[in-house]
Amino acid sequence: RADLKHRQLDIQSLQTREMPASSDAASRRRQTRLRREYIYRKSLEGREKVAYEQKRVIREALASGKPLPTEVRASYDALRKEVDAEDIITEKPKSHIDDEYGDAGLVEPRVCVTTSREPSSRLKQFAKEIKLLIPNSTRINRGNNRVDELMESCRQSEFSDVVVVQETRGEPDGLVVCHLPLGPTAYFSINNTVMRHDLDPPAAPMSEAYPHIILHNFNSELGKRVGNILKCLFPVPRHDSKRVVTFANDNDFISFRHHMYSKPAHDSVTLHEVGPRFELRLYQIRLGTMEQQEADNEYVLRPYQNTASKRQVL
Repeated sequence: RADLKHRQLDIQSLQTREMPASSDAASRRRQTRLRREYIYRKSLEGREKVAYEQKRVIREALASGKPLPTEVRASYDALRKEVDAEDIITEKPKSHIDDEYGDAGLVEPRVCVTTSREPSSRLKQFAKEIKLLIPNSTRINRGNNRVDELMESCRQSEFSDVVVVQETRGEPDGLVVCHLPLGPTAYFSINNTVMRHDLDPPAAPMSEAYPHIILHNFNSELGKRVGNILKCLFPVPRHDSKRVVTFANDNDFISFRHHMYSKPAHDSVTLHEVGPRFELRLYQIRLGTMEQQEADNEYVLRPYQNTASKRQVL
């Protein structure tokens, strides 16, 4: 009887250990529901875009007094009521980007900065500088946490973004920017990294003011998408902030620079580089978070195609 009682207690403790807590289960169910709704709304984008184009043609024809084109006459009666009910805000269709960054500029982002497993001292220093670079960010030690565990803990802590820096033989060579809770996840390679203590002349002191963001030469739709992902890591600055962060695109290579400026006179401006400095190159955007391997790819770099050298995607 004693052995049977001990065995029953062991089975009960094992079952309670394997069963997730009710809050964790509810959080997983909520994330699954949000992901399902997000995918469903994204599937409706094509249909909504066709309806938007038809309503735009009807709106232009009514404004100019011209007869309706033949392709919209059949659907005019159904669409006229929607055209009359719409205003400046609701006349444009929403996209999956509105779901991902709907609160950008209204709520300050909270960013989690971490590294790959077993980081070198140089990668730890680079992660510290990224943490100082991004306001409202928190650096955590990766330890032995898997990617799905990292994402789940960041969701529960209500982080808006996760930045993961990676390395090869002690040299930072990868940057992953993951937006929570729905995505997207952008993957960049890093080249020519120069940290603050390697700058010549020495780096200026690091300010904690919210920086102004300069996005240069992001002209295509994909370029605007990448610029949106990068700028949403930073909160809205004050108009008198003297800190400037620059992302400059040149032939699909994104140069990052970080400066403070001062005005010794009313007609002159002096720049002081703060660092770090590095070059980024986008190689993948995934419509999901890091642990969702089944998520669709929005963009993948194809460097070995015959026309790769002629294309500029950003």
